[in-house]
Amino acid sequence: MKQGRLLAFEGLDGCGKSTQVAALARALRNAGHEVLDTREPTDGPAGRRIRALARSGEIVAPELELRWFVEDRRAHVAAVIHPALESGRLVLTDRYYLSTVAYQGARGLDPVQILRDSEAEFPLPDLALLFEIEPEVALERVGGRGQPLDAAFEQREFLERVAANYRALDRPYLARIDARRPEDAVHAAVVGCVRERLGLL
Repeated sequence: MKQGRLLAFEGLDGCGKSTQVAALARALRNAGHEVLDTREPTDGPAGRRIRALARSGEIVAPELELRWFVEDRRAHVAAVIHPALESGRLVLTDRYYLSTVAYQGARGLDPVQILRDSEAEFPLPDLALLFEIEPEVALERVGGRGQPLDAAFEQREFLERVAANYRALDRPYLARIDARRPEDAVHAAVVGCVRERLGLL
């Protein structure tokens, strides 16, 4: 039985999840917990391939795209997540398999099957925080960073389908966070959820 806890941060790019991972990691460390914060896609071979795809806008078969994400996650779980959980650490991951359900489901694959396969293979999160925001607001925020949009993933019509897949999710470990609010208000909601659901903080 795993000793640590796994917290996944999910949502559209621009929803603020990366900022909230960092803020919660600080709060947990200040409370005396051992924390590992990580992300997907990783910096491993499959993760680098995915990031290059996102930047290029190259279209590949959805099945191949899914295979790359699953390959990256298998390596991530084996090398990073599982050992950290076994050692009793709190693991915060910026994206996990619910992202694959939402994004690759929006490519035309079956999100229900992706979810079923993911839950059968990978550790279930103790808590998955889904940061909800409208696609148009997400794109505005991403554009405000001064970086070009990912041609493969950051397109309005595609993100509408991604958001619909996220809305359809119903899991006991899933908690929804209104990400439209100011950063400190979102952090307060995250802290309250972590305290209520996991007894931390």
